[in-house]
Amino acid sequence: MRLERATTADLPALHALVERAYRGETARAGWSHEADLLTGDRTSVAELQSYLDAGEYLLVWRDGGAIRACVRLVQLNAELAYLGMLTVDPGSQGEGLGKRLLAAAEAYARDEIGAARMEMQVFSRRRELLSFYERRGYHPTGERRPFPYDEAPHAGAQFDDLEFTVLEKPL
Repeated sequence: MRLERATTADLPALHALVERAYRGETARAGWSHEADLLTGDRTSVAELQSYLDAGEYLLVWRDGGAIRACVRLVQLNAELAYLGMLTVDPGSQGEGLGKRLLAAAEAYARDEIGAARMEMQVFSRRRELLSFYERRGYHPTGERRPFPYDEAPHAGAQFDDLEFTVLEKPL
């Protein structure tokens, strides 16, 4: 799987993909959605642009020109990268793309960014998603992070006790 860095021109399509995969009824076609936890937008074009402006890595995988998958990588320090927004189009889930995207993102973080470890955070309520990552070598660090209710007003949280489990993997 060949990943390439997203450009500003990609952001409207990237935003649409993330919303389809994480929110609303279209997200329910896949298994990794947050539709039962949050309503409202997952992100915005402006937020995605801020990632590019900050020098973060928004990586996309194209199939016939269309973006079918994406992932966000952030270099936290010389050895640690953060992985987030791992997204596969709901209509393409179940084809092994998520596993391939994760492996490609890990290789990119190791080979292009120079990271020795990868970190991510997953909603603690999403046991099946935590298990997916644990089967791929990620381990809970013991750290829990509260959901940023004040920073994410667009999220429409359905629970008042949301938190993230932090996972890490050596690359």
